[in-house]
Amino acid sequence: MNDFDAIDSLLDAVGPEAELPPCQVRRELRERARLSKAQVARALGVSPSTLSGWESGRDPAGETRTKYAYLLDGLNAKLATETTAVPVAEQPAASDTAAAAVTSPSSSDPGQDEDEVELLAVPEPCVLCGRPAAQRVAGFAQHLAPADCQPTATEAPAAERPTPQSSKAPQGTTRPARPAERSKGLARRAFQEPSGPADLIREAVQRALAEHRGDVDAATAALLKRAIPDAMRLLDETRKGARYDVIAHPWIPDILKKQTARGADQIWEARPKWTRHELPPGRHEVTALDINGAYLSALKTHLPLGQLEHSTGLAHDRRRSGVHLITPPEWEHEAVLPNPIGQRDEPGPLWVTEPTLRLLLRLSGPKHQLCAPPQIHESYTSGATENLLEKFRIALKDARDTAIEQGDTVTLEYVKAMYSKFVSTMGESNYNRELYRPDWMHLIRSQAFANLWLKALKAHDEGLAVVRAMGTDELHVIGDWRRVFAEGRGVTEVKVKDTYTAGTDAGEHAGEGE
Repeated sequence: MNDFDAIDSLLDAVGPEAELPPCQVRRELRERARLSKAQVARALGVSPSTLSGWESGRDPAGETRTKYAYLLDGLNAKLATETTAVPVAEQPAASDTAAAAVTSPSSSDPGQDEDEVELLAVPEPCVLCGRPAAQRVAGFAQHLAPADCQPTATEAPAAERPTPQSSKAPQGTTRPARPAERSKGLARRAFQEPSGPADLIREAVQRALAEHRGDVDAATAALLKRAIPDAMRLLDETRKGARYDVIAHPWIPDILKKQTARGADQIWEARPKWTRHELPPGRHEVTALDINGAYLSALKTHLPLGQLEHSTGLAHDRRRSGVHLITPPEWEHEAVLPNPIGQRDEPGPLWVTEPTLRLLLRLSGPKHQLCAPPQIHESYTSGATENLLEKFRIALKDARDTAIEQGDTVTLEYVKAMYSKFVSTMGESNYNRELYRPDWMHLIRSQAFANLWLKALKAHDEGLAVVRAMGTDELHVIGDWRRVFAEGRGVTEVKVKDTYTAGTDAGEHAGEGE
């Protein structure tokens, strides 16, 4: 081979990038083939969350792009051949197709059902409870009626289960399933993950202990290193059969982007950092309470599903969630309760998250009347649901509860790392490339701060003196706190972190006497 032949071979090897169809066509091809995201993702060696990004506008690169283009090209050719073979009576009329295109639900509208429902000739095990089900939704057999499903503790809440109305025949180019296709569905089931959410956690711990011959410290260290990818795998498992798709890498407004490499974005999370200035007269025993699983509980919050959209005006739509530019109200209760927006030195408008805005609106309402309503100037929001991560949260909570009951420190530390690192790396992070939702990160953190603030309000309303509120999990009070809060290690309970005496007959700063 001469020098020019070598150059020609090199140029042939480079070649153009494989062409991909538009993102909406990618999803349509997969759904028409009745393939789940999990099936396609496994074949390509990526996660279902990554595949969701490709179906929402992102493009893969390198060898993965070539494989994805090959798959889509093959699906297109196969489906075109099958459509030609369908009798004319089975093909939808052009007017029906056009009408379906107009009414087709989009991922940004959570009020519509996106999942195709296939009626099965032969019942298959429900992905939620394991009992025979006569329908398949988004490639997974499951019961549509809640009364028919007897799930495990990690069942999706009613808000995320497909409703009975979704069982009507799908519209558009999707044709009725023929018997031969139903048999293919049974074969595809062999490629689904056999383990449930609880099994993933248990098996990971058992494998780590076996690999390190029972060395607890070494197994724990290994599990902590895998906490992020394992959390993403658990998330994918708990999203099976879910009603809403998640956009994993949406367009993000500039206010959610870091201003410098080591700087921060413009979102204010309202983190509490408050100490009561004056205590009641006398010496008091102060109890520092530790709030268990603060970030775990905060996973239940209103999260935007799709790309954030800009709006202006004073109205707040409770069906949507995001970030808001507000002028916060004056707070006149600093002597006994922390400011709901945290310690802020500069006055004027600021960008806050949905949990902070909802907290301010709640406190300004007729029940509390603690402040004026905040003034909303503009917002970036999307259709939202409070139950998006509920199955994920319950799976982690159940594993945590079982670990505490059995004295299993390995699983306990592993689970804690999974949910804490999941929250901290879903923004701009080199450790988690599968999910880029800095809006979610801020919302979950702010929900944890709002939850702590509401515990302070509960203590105050029950006659306790609130002395300090810090971060997500630290609340100092004076008085019989056990009649207000349950003691224990559960996520709905609190435990004693410390006790100390403070105060004088004349009153003194809360920070003195510790």
